[in-house]
Amino acid sequence: MEELLQVGVFSSTHGVRGEFKVFPTTDDVTRFSDLKTVIMDTGKRQFEAEIEGVKYFKQFAILKIRGYNSLNDIEPLKGSTLWVTRDQAVELSEDEYFIADLIGMEVYLEDGSRFGTLKDVIETGANDVYEVVDTKKKEWYLPAIGDCILSVDTEANKMVVHLMPGLEEL
Repeated sequence: MEELLQVGVFSSTHGVRGEFKVFPTTDDVTRFSDLKTVIMDTGKRQFEAEIEGVKYFKQFAILKIRGYNSLNDIEPLKGSTLWVTRDQAVELSEDEYFIADLIGMEVYLEDGSRFGTLKDVIETGANDVYEVVDTKKKEWYLPAIGDCILSVDTEANKMVVHLMPGLEEL
């Protein structure tokens, strides 16, 4: 399992006092109000940043971090990803999973045979769709519903699926 979970991406600066807009990669943008720190990853370095202030505008969180007080201070961090440690993660309900824990998961058919690897999770309005690459390198799109996804074990990195009638490889 991943120890760091991505919660956002620094999309643009906001004003001249060192604030910046964060495009959230989490289901609940208001979760930034509960965070004291985030890990900023510029691609060249990672560092823990203390959050001084949070406000919201449309779908964005606007953050102010300690020590960055001007546009010139914050500009070099543009494009950074924001991460939290697993102990800062939100509580999940039963049958909810972090996407980071699903990607790369081994997928098996209900008869126990290995089917493939979960490559991506596509978030749709109704339900998520799991993109699975089978052992022959064919792509399958499986709806994340109980009739199709029989079990998920993040500790064992294993998913068991039922290929419902009508599902075909692409």
